[in-house]
Amino acid sequence: MKRLRKYILSNFSSLFLSIFLPLFSIASVIFLIKLAAYTAIIQLTIWEMTKLYIFILPQLLFYTLPITFFIAATLSLFKLSNDNEIIVLFSLGIKPFFIVRTFFWPALLLSLVMFFNFLVIDPHATVLSKNFVSYKKSEAKFNLSASEFGNSFGDWLLYLGKKNEDGTFEKVFLFNKKQKEEILIAAKKAEVINDAGILRLKLTQGEGYSYSTEKFSQINFNTMLINDTMKADLMNYKKPLEYWLSKEGYGRKKHLFIRNSLMSLFPLVTLFLIVSFGVVHTRHQKSKIYLFLFLTILFYYSGLLALEKYLGFYTIAAVSLGWLFGSYLLYRRTIVRKF
Repeated sequence: MKRLRKYILSNFSSLFLSIFLPLFSIASVIFLIKLAAYTAIIQLTIWEMTKLYIFILPQLLFYTLPITFFIAATLSLFKLSNDNEIIVLFSLGIKPFFIVRTFFWPALLLSLVMFFNFLVIDPHATVLSKNFVSYKKSEAKFNLSASEFGNSFGDWLLYLGKKNEDGTFEKVFLFNKKQKEEILIAAKKAEVINDAGILRLKLTQGEGYSYSTEKFSQINFNTMLINDTMKADLMNYKKPLEYWLSKEGYGRKKHLFIRNSLMSLFPLVTLFLIVSFGVVHTRHQKSKIYLFLFLTILFYYSGLLALEKYLGFYTIAAVSLGWLFGSYLLYRRTIVRKF
């Protein structure tokens, strides 16, 4: 029995890799195109694009692994049926439920990995990705350029006369108007320094003027630093449970929890369908396996989206138990009665 189980799983594993790699590549291209849209708002280097891609890896694996398992397991049984190996097994007294048990442990392991993925890993990746994009958007607001219209630097109005090749600026003027005082600063040279989210405008060789209705003052300086902290909407949390229980984005997280739970259970609740679709008698049956695979994925996903609006969290139990019961009835009718 161990050799037989190993033989079935070896056929499954070879098909799994051949299906997973193209699906993963297609999903990666789609997500990379989505990430490329960020470049219209923020400037990203190749390394920064790579970091964003790493952040979405948990989502890529989550959407491709359960579907790959279902398709690969069904097609591996279909291949063995076409070679009449499944019929030989049944003629030797092997029960169809043996095949269900063979795929149960890989399906259980995959479901546990998927639950760990979306409950623990995905919150970290999502927060890191959002914070990174938010940081880059805030940083983009300070992409200073030399122009006659000027720029803004925090509370300061900033005019830059000329930009050098090394990134520094010449003929720099800053103006800040408060309620009772106005400040004007002129410098020959300026340099923008980004230190972990704190922007510093380093001015060299300049003069500063402060005037109000009561007094006028002037200073000369060799070096002056003006700080401005970038305002980025960053998310903070310590534990995955804190992320899921927080009220921020409750509706979106509720939808994700229901959908991801059912997708994590997908390998387990489709075990009987795998045997029902994959095991055929080639002499007496015309298999429509590819149509069945497509319809299964379509109805499962569309069903959970439709019921979620009415049942809420009860959708998880309703869809998983209903799907498991329906697939078991099909398995009894198409497989157990014949073999």
